Amino acid sequence: MFKKHEIFKTDKYNMLTVEVQGKTLIVREISDQWGEECHTFVSRPEMMHWAENRFKPEQFVGKEQERENILKALKDV
Repeated sequence: MFKKHEIFKTDKYNMLTVEVQGKTLIVREISDQWGEECHTFVSRPEMMHWAENRFKPEQFVGKEQERENILKALKDV
């Protein structure tokens, strides 16, 4: 059985989820712009490295709390 974490969801077209399958982490990023992207990581540090690059501070000017919430939720997986 896999454990699934919902990181954020604005609607059914914009969300980020993480599935934990043993030591493997599968991140599904669904957006109305790009469709679904799936990323597979073999460790939490690898996933967090991706997240730090994917959710860059300059993309969240004025929305710093939103970025912090996303990164914290990923760390808590």
